[in-house]
Amino acid sequence: MKLKALSYGVLLSLLSTSALANDFSLNVGAISVMPDDSSSNLNVVEGVAGLPANSTGVGVNTNTQLGLTLDYAIDNNWTVELVAATPFSHDITATGALAGLKVGKTKHLPPTLLAQYHFDLNSDTFKPFVGIGVNYTTFFDEQVDPQLRSTLGALGVVSDSDSVDLALKNSWGYALQAGVNVAINKDWGLHFMVSKMDIDTTGDVRVNGSNIQSVDVDIDPYVAMVGVRYNF
Repeated sequence: MKLKALSYGVLLSLLSTSALANDFSLNVGAISVMPDDSSSNLNVVEGVAGLPANSTGVGVNTNTQLGLTLDYAIDNNWTVELVAATPFSHDITATGALAGLKVGKTKHLPPTLLAQYHFDLNSDTFKPFVGIGVNYTTFFDEQVDPQLRSTLGALGVVSDSDSVDLALKNSWGYALQAGVNVAINKDWGLHFMVSKMDIDTTGDVRVNGSNIQSVDVDIDPYVAMVGVRYNF
């Protein structure tokens, strides 16, 4: 009797797990972060180099990585999505009067949680959606470019024995999204989405551990993904 009850319990657990799994979908593909950036000025560098005030800034380049998004369908219309990816890598360069100067590079991960509303078009093939949520961006592996170090050396700011480091502040921000899922069959499909993310950071250039220049950077990228979709 106990064995029978245990068997029923295992069966119910498997059925419950299977039902839950049917609510999950995995999207895998190429995801690009395309900064729509702006920044404050490199005021300290401007002063040392004798450049006009407010004539410099920094910019960040586009990068594409492997994107992974996991969807959990609450009902026919509402879905929760977690967006993840392999680490993005960005080059940081000066703009304005110092255009072309390589400042450094960084890697970041912007995990994003969204609530999506899927529109019912009475179609089993096309399922457009919009989403809103929050992203947390963590920066790591920041490196100063040799061009920046040599420029600071030429200006007499650092010597060969000084250590020069770059540090970026992590960021919380909103995320807006729109896209469409296209079904190929019961299990497989295609996933297309574009997001606008609020990513703001402060970059500090440090010499021997002391901050000599800070710059506020609004990265605020558009994020686009094209991938395949599998329904569990």
